[in-house]
Amino acid sequence: VIGHPKYQESKRIAIFLSMPDEIQTEEIIKDIFKQGKECFIPRYKPHSNHMDMLKLSSAEDILSLTLTSWNILQPSDDDSVREEALAGGGLDLIFMPGLGFDKRGNRLGRGKGYYDTYLERCMKHPSGKPYTIALAFREQICESVPVAENDVEVDEILYEDC
Repeated sequence: VIGHPKYQESKRIAIFLSMPDEIQTEEIIKDIFKQGKECFIPRYKPHSNHMDMLKLSSAEDILSLTLTSWNILQPSDDDSVREEALAGGGLDLIFMPGLGFDKRGNRLGRGKGYYDTYLERCMKHPSGKPYTIALAFREQICESVPVAENDVEVDEILYEDC
């Protein structure tokens, strides 16, 4: 990931805070700050498919986040101080989680459509759609995953031995 050309050229990067069953992103987040890039993380709105990408001020800033009922750390609902990526310069790159992926770029998420809906909003932003990279374990690569009409394909899937 760290040596990937898209990562190297990106200045504004969104990345998920990993759950125990996902690719661990902590070292990537530390590197984003080490390289002087801007880091944005998801804030999911419960009972909807709305997600924003809010700016972290440092890797240590993660310690100030609240734990949701889904056991995900994210900025609190009343946090209005952080920059939302689309209210500013948009994003260059989004690292995406998922449950399963196929080699055509289809992604099986957790069923709410948060990333698909967010990418739709990105496409309307002046900076356009960011490059998307899914981070996966080799075991998550399938022959095919079910897709819906509004699913947005990822540009690239990174996994061991890919």
